[in-house]
Amino acid sequence: MVSVFGIVNVTRDSFSDGGRFLEPQAAIDHAEGLLAAGADVIDVGAESTHPDAEPVAAAEEVRRLEPVVGALLQRRAVVSVDTWKPEVMRSMARLGVHWLNDVRGFRTPGALEAAAAAPSHVRFVVMHARQPGPRAERRERGPEGLLGEIEVFLRERLAAFAAAGIGGERLVLDPGMGFFLGAGAAPSLAVLRHLPRLRRHGVPVLVSVSRKSFLGELAGRSPAGRGAATLAAELWAVRSGADFVRTHDVAALRDACRVERAIAEAP
Repeated sequence: MVSVFGIVNVTRDSFSDGGRFLEPQAAIDHAEGLLAAGADVIDVGAESTHPDAEPVAAAEEVRRLEPVVGALLQRRAVVSVDTWKPEVMRSMARLGVHWLNDVRGFRTPGALEAAAAAPSHVRFVVMHARQPGPRAERRERGPEGLLGEIEVFLRERLAAFAAAGIGGERLVLDPGMGFFLGAGAAPSLAVLRHLPRLRRHGVPVLVSVSRKSFLGELAGRSPAGRGAATLAAELWAVRSGADFVRTHDVAALRDACRVERAIAEAP
Protein backbone atom coordinates (compact mmCIF):
# COMPACT_ATOMS: atom_id res chain seq x y z
CA MET A 1 0.00 0.00 0.00
CA VAL A 2 1.26 3.46 -0.86
CA SER A 3 2.43 5.74 1.94
CA VAL A 4 1.13 9.31 1.82
CA PHE A 5 3.01 12.51 2.62
CA GLY A 6 0.60 15.34 3.45
CA ILE A 7 1.86 18.81 2.46
CA VAL A 8 1.93 21.70 4.95
CA ASN A 9 3.33 24.96 3.56
CA VAL A 10 4.34 27.42 6.29
CA THR A 11 5.00 30.04 3.63
CA ARG A 12 3.77 33.36 2.26
CA ASP A 13 3.95 32.44 -1.40
CA SER A 14 3.53 28.73 -2.15
CA PHE A 15 1.86 28.46 -5.54
CA SER A 16 -1.34 26.79 -4.32
CA ASP A 17 -1.92 27.89 -0.71
CA GLY A 18 0.66 30.55 0.16
CA GLY A 19 -0.15 32.41 3.36
CA ARG A 20 -2.98 30.14 4.50
CA PHE A 21 -0.84 28.25 7.00
CA LEU A 22 1.87 30.78 7.81
CA GLU A 23 0.69 31.15 11.39
CA PRO A 24 1.81 28.17 13.52
CA GLN A 25 -1.61 27.22 14.85
CA ALA A 26 -3.13 27.29 11.37
CA ALA A 27 -0.35 24.99 10.13
CA ILE A 28 -0.77 22.64 13.11
CA ASP A 29 -4.53 22.47 12.64
CA HIS A 30 -4.09 21.76 8.94
CA ALA A 31 -1.56 19.02 9.67
CA GLU A 32 -3.90 17.41 12.16
CA GLY A 33 -6.62 17.39 9.51
CA LEU A 34 -4.26 15.66 7.08
CA LEU A 35 -3.37 13.07 9.72
CA ALA A 36 -7.05 12.43 10.41
CA ALA A 37 -7.56 11.96 6.65
CA GLY A 38 -4.90 9.25 6.58
CA ALA A 39 -1.52 10.90 6.02
CA ASP A 40 1.39 8.70 7.10
CA VAL A 41 3.89 11.58 7.11
CA ILE A 42 3.46 15.34 7.40
CA ASP A 43 5.89 17.15 5.10
CA VAL A 44 6.44 20.69 6.41
CA GLY A 45 8.15 23.35 4.32
CA ALA A 46 8.89 26.98 5.18
CA GLU A 47 10.29 28.19 1.85
CA SER A 48 8.57 27.89 -1.49
CA THR A 49 10.64 26.77 -4.48
CA HIS A 50 8.43 27.84 -7.40
CA PRO A 51 10.01 30.23 -9.92
CA ASP A 52 8.64 33.45 -8.40
CA ALA A 53 9.13 32.57 -4.73
CA GLU A 54 10.94 34.86 -2.31
CA PRO A 55 14.19 33.59 -0.74
CA VAL A 56 13.94 32.78 2.96
CA ALA A 57 16.98 32.98 5.25
CA ALA A 58 17.86 29.86 7.20
CA ALA A 59 17.15 31.53 10.54
CA GLU A 60 13.66 32.58 9.38
CA GLU A 61 13.02 29.11 8.01
CA VAL A 62 13.88 27.59 11.40
CA ARG A 63 11.72 30.18 13.17
CA ARG A 64 8.73 29.21 11.05
CA LEU A 65 9.33 25.48 11.37
CA GLU A 66 10.12 25.04 15.05
CA PRO A 67 6.67 25.63 16.59
CA VAL A 68 4.88 23.55 13.96
CA VAL A 69 7.33 20.66 13.88
CA GLY A 70 7.70 20.66 17.65
CA ALA A 71 3.93 20.47 18.19
CA LEU A 72 3.53 17.66 15.65
CA LEU A 73 6.36 15.65 17.19
CA GLN A 74 4.73 16.04 20.60
CA ARG A 75 1.61 14.51 19.05
CA ARG A 76 3.80 11.58 17.88
CA ALA A 77 3.25 12.41 14.22
CA VAL A 78 5.83 11.28 11.67
CA VAL A 79 7.34 14.51 10.36
CA SER A 80 9.35 15.37 7.27
CA VAL A 81 10.96 18.76 6.70
CA ASP A 82 11.33 20.07 3.17
CA THR A 83 14.52 22.13 3.02
CA TRP A 84 17.73 22.42 1.02
CA LYS A 85 19.72 24.33 3.64
CA PRO A 86 22.22 22.38 5.77
CA GLU A 87 21.68 24.66 8.79
CA VAL A 88 17.95 23.95 8.73
CA MET A 89 18.56 20.21 8.29
CA ARG A 90 20.78 20.12 11.36
CA SER A 91 18.30 22.10 13.45
CA MET A 92 15.36 19.90 12.46
CA ALA A 93 17.33 16.69 12.98
CA ARG A 94 18.13 17.85 16.51
CA LEU A 95 14.44 18.55 17.04
CA GLY A 96 13.65 14.93 16.17
CA VAL A 97 12.18 14.80 12.66
CA HIS A 98 11.94 11.49 10.86
CA TRP A 99 12.59 12.63 7.28
CA LEU A 100 14.57 15.31 5.45
CA ASN A 101 13.34 16.16 1.95
CA ASP A 102 15.71 18.13 -0.30
CA VAL A 103 14.75 19.52 -3.72
CA ARG A 104 18.47 19.79 -4.52
CA GLY A 105 19.16 16.14 -3.77
CA PHE A 106 21.56 16.99 -0.91
CA ARG A 107 24.00 18.57 -3.36
CA THR A 108 24.30 21.94 -1.61
CA PRO A 109 27.71 22.20 0.11
CA GLY A 110 27.26 20.88 3.63
CA ALA A 111 23.94 19.13 2.99
CA LEU A 112 25.38 15.64 2.78
CA GLU A 113 27.37 16.27 5.94
CA ALA A 114 24.19 17.41 7.68
CA ALA A 115 22.47 14.23 6.55
CA ALA A 116 25.34 12.11 7.86
CA ALA A 117 25.11 13.85 11.24
CA ALA A 118 21.38 13.08 11.57
CA PRO A 119 20.26 10.22 13.83
CA SER A 120 20.21 6.81 12.17
CA HIS A 121 16.40 6.65 12.06
CA VAL A 122 16.17 9.68 9.75
CA ARG A 123 15.40 8.93 6.10
CA PHE A 124 16.02 11.15 3.10
CA VAL A 125 13.93 12.13 0.07
CA VAL A 126 16.50 12.82 -2.64
CA MET A 127 14.90 14.87 -5.39
CA HIS A 128 16.15 15.14 -8.94
CA ALA A 129 15.83 18.49 -10.73
CA ARG A 130 17.19 19.78 -14.01
CA GLN A 131 18.18 23.23 -12.78
CA PRO A 132 21.26 23.79 -10.60
CA GLY A 133 19.67 26.05 -7.96
CA PRO A 134 16.90 25.54 -5.41
CA ARG A 135 14.24 27.29 -7.49
CA ALA A 136 12.26 25.71 -10.29
CA GLU A 137 12.67 27.45 -13.64
CA ARG A 138 10.29 28.24 -16.50
CA ARG A 139 12.53 26.67 -19.06
CA GLU A 140 11.33 24.62 -21.99
CA ARG A 141 12.87 21.15 -21.96
CA GLY A 142 11.81 17.98 -23.71
CA PRO A 143 11.62 14.45 -22.33
CA GLU A 144 14.50 13.20 -24.49
CA GLY A 145 17.11 11.46 -22.36
CA LEU A 146 15.31 12.36 -19.13
CA LEU A 147 14.93 8.85 -17.74
CA GLY A 148 18.62 8.16 -18.28
CA GLU A 149 19.48 11.47 -16.65
CA ILE A 150 17.47 10.53 -13.56
CA GLU A 151 19.15 7.12 -13.41
CA VAL A 152 22.60 8.71 -13.59
CA PHE A 153 21.57 11.13 -10.83
CA LEU A 154 20.38 8.25 -8.66
CA ARG A 155 23.57 6.23 -9.09
CA GLU A 156 25.69 9.29 -8.28
CA ARG A 157 23.65 10.11 -5.19
CA LEU A 158 23.75 6.51 -3.96
CA ALA A 159 27.54 6.58 -4.24
CA ALA A 160 27.76 9.96 -2.49
CA PHE A 161 25.55 8.86 0.39
CA ALA A 162 27.46 5.59 0.72
CA ALA A 163 30.74 7.52 0.92
CA ALA A 164 29.17 9.58 3.72
CA GLY A 165 28.26 6.39 5.58
CA ILE A 166 24.54 6.42 4.74
CA GLY A 167 23.04 3.23 3.36
CA GLY A 168 20.71 3.15 0.39
CA GLU A 169 17.91 1.72 2.55
CA ARG A 170 17.49 5.20 4.05
CA LEU A 171 16.94 6.88 0.67
CA VAL A 172 13.83 7.59 -1.39
CA LEU A 173 14.04 8.96 -4.95
CA ASP A 174 11.81 11.83 -6.02
CA PRO A 175 12.32 12.11 -9.82
CA GLY A 176 10.99 15.68 -9.82
CA MET A 177 7.87 16.99 -11.51
CA GLY A 178 6.50 20.17 -13.09
CA PHE A 179 8.90 23.09 -13.53
CA PHE A 180 11.70 21.06 -11.95
CA LEU A 181 11.76 18.99 -15.17
CA GLY A 182 10.61 21.56 -17.71
CA ALA A 183 8.00 24.20 -18.36
CA GLY A 184 5.75 21.96 -20.47
CA ALA A 185 3.87 18.80 -19.57
CA ALA A 186 5.89 16.35 -21.67
CA PRO A 187 8.79 15.69 -19.25
CA SER A 188 6.49 15.05 -16.26
CA LEU A 189 4.27 12.79 -18.35
CA ALA A 190 7.29 10.80 -19.52
CA VAL A 191 8.44 10.21 -15.94
CA LEU A 192 4.97 9.08 -14.87
CA ARG A 193 4.66 6.81 -17.90
CA HIS A 194 7.96 5.10 -17.10
CA LEU A 195 7.90 4.91 -13.29
CA PRO A 196 8.41 1.11 -13.34
CA ARG A 197 11.79 1.67 -15.01
CA LEU A 198 12.89 3.94 -12.16
CA ARG A 199 11.74 1.47 -9.53
CA ARG A 200 13.97 -1.27 -10.97
CA HIS A 201 16.98 0.29 -9.24
CA GLY A 202 15.88 -0.90 -5.81
CA VAL A 203 15.28 2.56 -4.30
CA PRO A 204 11.70 3.48 -3.30
CA VAL A 205 10.11 6.21 -5.41
CA LEU A 206 8.10 9.21 -4.21
CA VAL A 207 5.83 11.06 -6.64
CA SER A 208 4.83 14.67 -5.99
CA VAL A 209 2.46 15.95 -8.69
CA SER A 210 -0.15 17.68 -6.54
CA ARG A 211 -1.65 20.75 -8.27
CA LYS A 212 1.49 21.24 -10.36
CA SER A 213 1.75 23.40 -13.46
CA PHE A 214 1.77 20.59 -16.01
CA LEU A 215 -1.63 19.44 -14.73
CA GLY A 216 -2.90 22.97 -15.17
CA GLU A 217 -1.63 22.91 -18.75
CA LEU A 218 -3.47 19.66 -19.46
CA ALA A 219 -6.72 20.49 -17.66
CA GLY A 220 -6.83 24.25 -18.23
CA ARG A 221 -7.30 24.88 -14.51
CA SER A 222 -5.81 27.15 -11.87
CA PRO A 223 -4.13 25.46 -8.87
CA ALA A 224 -7.36 25.49 -6.86
CA GLY A 225 -9.18 23.62 -9.64
CA ARG A 226 -6.61 20.90 -10.26
CA GLY A 227 -7.99 18.37 -7.78
CA ALA A 228 -9.36 15.93 -10.35
CA ALA A 229 -6.25 16.19 -12.55
CA THR A 230 -4.04 15.66 -9.51
CA LEU A 231 -5.95 12.58 -8.43
CA ALA A 232 -5.77 11.07 -11.93
CA ALA A 233 -1.97 11.47 -11.99
CA GLU A 234 -1.61 10.19 -8.43
CA LEU A 235 -3.66 7.08 -9.14
CA TRP A 236 -1.54 6.40 -12.21
CA ALA A 237 1.56 6.67 -10.01
CA VAL A 238 0.10 4.29 -7.41
CA ARG A 239 -0.83 1.75 -10.08
CA SER A 240 2.67 2.09 -11.53
CA GLY A 241 4.25 1.16 -8.20
CA ALA A 242 5.03 4.48 -6.51
CA ASP A 243 5.94 3.76 -2.90
CA PHE A 244 5.10 7.26 -1.63
CA VAL A 245 2.82 10.03 -2.91
CA ARG A 246 3.16 13.60 -1.63
CA THR A 247 -0.15 15.44 -1.86
CA HIS A 248 -2.21 18.41 -0.70
CA ASP A 249 -5.45 16.38 -0.63
CA VAL A 250 -4.88 13.28 1.46
CA ALA A 251 -8.57 12.43 1.82
CA ALA A 252 -9.19 12.29 -1.94
CA LEU A 253 -6.21 10.03 -2.55
CA ARG A 254 -7.09 7.70 0.33
CA ASP A 255 -10.73 7.47 -0.81
CA ALA A 256 -9.74 6.75 -4.40
CA CYS A 257 -7.26 4.05 -3.38
CA ARG A 258 -9.85 2.48 -1.09
CA VAL A 259 -12.41 2.30 -3.91
CA GLU A 260 -9.91 0.88 -6.39
CA ARG A 261 -8.84 -1.77 -3.88
CA ALA A 262 -12.47 -2.72 -3.21
CA ILE A 263 -13.12 -3.13 -6.93
CA ALA A 264 -9.97 -5.24 -7.36
CA GLU A 265 -10.96 -7.50 -4.48
CA ALA A 266 -14.62 -7.88 -5.45
CA PRO A 267 -15.68 -11.43 -6.38
